[in-house]
Amino acid sequence: MKAGANMEIAGKAVCVFLLLAIIKLRRSEGINRVSANLGHNTVMTCPTRTNISMVTWKINPKTGHQCTLAYRIDKDSTGKTNCSDRINWRSRPDWDQALEIQQVGKADEGNYTCEVVNADGNFHRLYHLTVIVAPRMALYCDDYGNPVCEAETEKSAAEISWVPESNSTPRADSHDNGTVTVVSWFAARSTNGKNPTCIVSHATLNETKSINCSSYSVTEANLLILFLHIPHRMTQWRWNPILLTCRRKM
Repeated sequence: MKAGANMEIAGKAVCVFLLLAIIKLRRSEGINRVSANLGHNTVMTCPTRTNISMVTWKINPKTGHQCTLAYRIDKDSTGKTNCSDRINWRSRPDWDQALEIQQVGKADEGNYTCEVVNADGNFHRLYHLTVIVAPRMALYCDDYGNPVCEAETEKSAAEISWVPESNSTPRADSHDNGTVTVVSWFAARSTNGKNPTCIVSHATLNETKSINCSSYSVTEANLLILFLHIPHRMTQWRWNPILLTCRRKM
């Protein structure tokens, strides 16, 4: 009985020792939550260690396949699997193991893990990337002097209204990056001398802007359109002075 008890204690001690050894060899930090603006670049770094033998980036996006970047010091070789051209080492991996994502998109959201290996074990740094779509509003005059209001937001689409009330119906366009652009043209018979005001309503954006398009100047494109329409708009009395001038010169 005593020998059996001793064997059980010894077995538990071995298990505890192995568990501690595994924990020592596979050291991980907590998850670092990072965010990046849509269309901008972002950088994530690895644990700082000396005498590194291998570095591996494992990327698990919310959608799509896992992407892997790896570098082996002894062979001075790199490997890349299922990674976009926008995702790569920031510089030379033999002295800078940071990962850089260029022109971040919504599809890049997910978990990123850097694993560094040396004689002391495997060391990990974990990231969770969130892509932020900054809402945008624009109000301008089109080529015909009509006020136009645009709002770009994450889904769902923003709501656009006008003061005075406009009779136009907004147009919504969805994009691959997860955003929606809503465009509305101001169409009202009268503004009662007031500048049209665009009102944008969304969970991430509530903004109001006014514009005055009355001082609209004709562009070269509109001058060409006007020139092409003159012959169709001319009446007989407009042609007469031209004919008279020609006869006088003759």
